[in-house]
Amino acid sequence: MLICVTEGKCIQLVDFEAVPCRAGTLLILHPGQAHNFGIEEDWDGWMLLASPEVLSPVAFAQTAPWPLIDLAGLPGCIQFANDDRHRAEAEIQRLYEDALIAPGPSADVHALLRYRFYAFVAWLVVVYGRQYPGVALLSGSLQRFNRFQGLVDERFAEWNQLGDYARHLGCSEKTLTRAAIAAVGVSAKSLISRRINLEAKRLLAHTALSVGAIAEKLGFQEATHFSKFFKRETGCTPREFRDRGCFDL
Repeated sequence: MLICVTEGKCIQLVDFEAVPCRAGTLLILHPGQAHNFGIEEDWDGWMLLASPEVLSPVAFAQTAPWPLIDLAGLPGCIQFANDDRHRAEAEIQRLYEDALIAPGPSADVHALLRYRFYAFVAWLVVVYGRQYPGVALLSGSLQRFNRFQGLVDERFAEWNQLGDYARHLGCSEKTLTRAAIAAVGVSAKSLISRRINLEAKRLLAHTALSVGAIAEKLGFQEATHFSKFFKRETGCTPREFRDRGCFDL
């Protein structure tokens, strides 16, 4: 989901963090993220919803093999400069107008929308693709960090020890820690804990699963161990977090 604010100001909550937005702000939200529009109503904008396969090469004709656009390379929040803001809003306006061409489902219109959306996202990646400051001379370190981060997203419910990731990547725990600190200023161990804690919050907010079921889903042998971990990371118990409305932080 892409949210482009065109008028006013607001604070949106993305994965339980407040994100101040104003005219020219673009939020990029991925499947599974927790999102709340906040309480402000004096703002306006566009919201684009697209299934992940829309950007997949198989969605295009085989005679025109398009590369897969990596939305993970974009920051979650972009503040456009004036010229870029006008271009982004114009591209979204064209998407809206093209969607109104046919009154019913049309393969041609769907193809047109897919190409326009692909071109828009490709432009975002080219202009606003995420850069990690301070690691320009550490390409090997950055590549290792990227692999580690991808593994954490895949295996956080199975592997909660840094050593598991180090063994899989064929390096030491110290090497992974140095790579993480160089890339994002946070230790590798902290990144693992943050990812587990984030998933716990998402499950508490999005599902009716019991605390025990969430603990099992996240790889904790006992619900009490999970509750202690969550309180250490968040400052409240899972039940307290859910009872107070999850987003009311």
